[in-house]
Order: sequence, then C-alpha cells, then structure tokens
Amino acid sequence: MTTVAILPVSDASGERLYRAIAGDKQSTGKTAGEALDALTAQLEGGELGTLLILQSFRPDWFFSEVEQQRLSKLINRWRTARDQGQTLPPEQQAELDSLVEAELKAATARTAALIQQLNP
Repeated sequence: MTTVAILPVSDASGERLYRAIAGDKQSTGKTAGEALDALTAQLEGGELGTLLILQSFRPDWFFSEVEQQRLSKLINRWRTARDQGQTLPPEQQAELDSLVEAELKAATARTAALIQQLNP
C-alpha cells in the first residue's frame, strides 16, 4: 500500500492549496480531494490502497503545535530558497528533514491508534 500525504500549502499569492505526495509523485488542488484525484491519476494500479485517512492538520499528541509551526516556517524558507535557486543552510535542511520524518511517524502512529480503536 502506498502512503499518501496531503498537506495544506499556500501558493505565491497566499491562496490555500493542498499538495498530495506519494513517493516521488505529487500534485496540487484547490481541495484535498482534488489534489488526491490528480495524484491518483499518476499512480500505477499496484500503488493504490484501499484505506484513506484524512487528518485535520491540527496539533495532537503525535505532532505538537510547536512542531507544526516550525515545520511550516521551514517549508516556507525552503520554498523561498528554492524559488531563488538556493538551498537552505545545512542545519535548517536537517531540521526540516527531521520534522518531515517526525510528521510521517506521527501519521503512522495516528493510523495505528485508529486501527486499534476500530478493532478493540
């Protein structure tokens, strides 16, 4: 089963969009569903799963508000650097990578907790 992340993002004008990411494939849309549909069109049959969990993107015990705010700040810095043909300083890139990994682990833990609730 392929893991899909759907994240709220802002475009250059500040408009909210959603980015769906699965491995090296990604898409954007005005809604989470639109982003997911566009991503699904890129996936091969064997990459499609049957369980989809949408997270409200609110802080929880798996990924705190402080972590979310820092991740958002670093993603915005990364985009700015990318748009200018630059990269983040190594320590900021390492922190960003660490927070992305932490959010992925949090999503996995959320899913495990949900499955445990569904199968007591």
